[in-house]
Amino acid sequence: MLKKIKSSYFIRIIFYFLDEKTKLKLLKYNKCLQNNINLNLINYKIFSGRYIVYEKSGNIKEYSSYDDVLLFEGEYLDGKRNGKGKEYYFNGNLIFDGEYLNGKKIGKAKEYDKYNGKLIFEGEYLDGKRNGKGKEYYRRRLIFEGEYLNGKKWNGKG
Repeated sequence: MLKKIKSSYFIRIIFYFLDEKTKLKLLKYNKCLQNNINLNLINYKIFSGRYIVYEKSGNIKEYSSYDDVLLFEGEYLDGKRNGKGKEYYFNGNLIFDGEYLNGKKIGKAKEYDKYNGKLIFEGEYLDGKRNGKGKEYYRRRLIFEGEYLNGKKWNGKG
């Protein structure tokens, strides 16, 4: 028992200094190592080429299995995104920062351009679509400010 505690303690210290890609490469096929540091690796959406690394607290990191790129980090409940979360594009740029309920975007959030990382929308979501007040940007200029209904501009200027 003492030997296991010591080894997992030292493994956690070593892992603290490694970057995410290196950690994943070490963990990907090593079940013993996963058990020692209390992390689980799950095949997830195998056809889309994604897998998830999660801790017991419910915080999730979702990666592309092709190139180990972080695609999502946030909270999960019952296998769906629930709570705060961030989505990333394959180049590493943040594309969404907001909240989820039962896997759908909800509440206040920000969207970013997948290529240059600039803000393109800030506003409200309901059932995964833009709903409520929002602002849309193009090259840092405000191009629409108003309300959205079911993902479409409804009432506003721009």
